[in-house]
Amino acid sequence: MAWRRAGAPGPASNPRPSDGFRPPRSRRLTIAGRLLVGTSGFAYRDWAPRFYPADVPERNLLRAYAAQLPACELNNTFYRSPSEGAIDGWLAATPPAFRFAVKAQRGGSLRALTVDPGTSVPWLTNPLRRFGERLGTVLFRVPVEIERDDARLAALLDCWPRDVRLTLEFQHRSWHVDETFVALARVGAVLCTTDLDHLEEPPPIRRTGGFLYLRLRRTGYDEAGLAAWAARLEPFLAAGDDAFVFFRHDANGESALRARRLAALLGSAPES
Repeated sequence: MAWRRAGAPGPASNPRPSDGFRPPRSRRLTIAGRLLVGTSGFAYRDWAPRFYPADVPERNLLRAYAAQLPACELNNTFYRSPSEGAIDGWLAATPPAFRFAVKAQRGGSLRALTVDPGTSVPWLTNPLRRFGERLGTVLFRVPVEIERDDARLAALLDCWPRDVRLTLEFQHRSWHVDETFVALARVGAVLCTTDLDHLEEPPPIRRTGGFLYLRLRRTGYDEAGLAAWAARLEPFLAAGDDAFVFFRHDANGESALRARRLAALLGSAPES
């Protein structure tokens, strides 16, 4: 599975609507790409009854989640490498079209970027092969304490297996320069777009690989905000790019409802 289609363009920013907002549409849009929208994590019993049925047992939360949303960003893989049993359970609870975005384990990620990618990258990626085609991408988070280092990034990308799709989230602003975008595009790795409360404007969407990855992390998004993100995503989806979009988890399931609403605005629904 290649990271980038043959002839696909390099880094590109999104075309923005002139006023940043487009009204919600009731018709089904013609989009060639797939919207893989969901939330960061799923095992939140308090999301019942707003999102989960009131009587759903905890062991069936992922099954209930997958009936409504087509993808999930796994949180617990950030703290420990998943066991074979855990992966098998997640696969069994979800339909074939469901996709997992797996956060790379944080300790292994730090070692892979700063110490020894030749050893640490296989340690990170080999267990994840059990997901098979259900592995949408690995989310590799670079913490704010680590500033831009082109040589370290190049070593990481050179060691990363080409059949495991990679998304990088750079939290320090020094990484967000053309040199980084070109390095990612060279191998088809994807730049994560992260929207946060303190940002005055939504961040640009830069396409460096064969799909998009967005983390919508603001505390809240009203209808106008969701419609604006739908408008920004639509040109990419229409052009055939898949887009992973994940909302932050919250206390009562509102984020999951927002994910479902974004899917509705773009005429998308979970596949079986």
